Amino acid sequence: MNHDAVRSAYGPRALEYRTAVGSIEHTHPADRELVAAWAAGLKGPVVDAGCGPGHWTRFLAEHGARVEGLDVVSEFVALAAELSPGFPFRVGSLEDLGVEDSSLGGIFAWYSMIHLEPAELPAVLAEFARCLRPGGALLTGFFEGPEVERFPHAMMPAYYWPVDELVSKVTAAGFEVLETHRRADTGRRPHAAVAARRLGRT
Repeated sequence: MNHDAVRSAYGPRALEYRTAVGSIEHTHPADRELVAAWAAGLKGPVVDAGCGPGHWTRFLAEHGARVEGLDVVSEFVALAAELSPGFPFRVGSLEDLGVEDSSLGGIFAWYSMIHLEPAELPAVLAEFARCLRPGGALLTGFFEGPEVERFPHAMMPAYYWPVDELVSKVTAAGFEVLETHRRADTGRRPHAAVAARRLGRT
């Protein structure tokens, strides 16, 4: 991922982003239900990878997760720390979560991989697999489309992914996909989510 491009796109507009979409009240009830159920089953530390202003980090913590927020955009990290004092946030990237091998119980990557070039996705999923303990959980949300296709997202170019193709990438990285979710709301891009667990002996 071009980190400089992400920082340039999101950094100056961090507060604007938070006001427009970056609070839990802006999220869909079905997403909150899914994430709350996912959080309840986690064991061990969790990273909210690409936490933005930290609203999902706080939500995960409120539902029992021992979670840390991470984002490549320092303005987001500062804003998240201001909005959620007492919660841990730090600067970091999807390609390097900065934790030890097999140390995490969960990784939450909610719309944080949408700006990856398709060729970059396997390396990020490999990093997630490195960091998760066997049996550790991954939950990711993304824009669904009939094919892998670049589109002009409001902040910077992003990609649609077919669910089956993303499932294939996740499986190839050493995960078992447990469930998938799709949602199409009027006036919004189609949404999808994939929940998976890291293969291997616990």
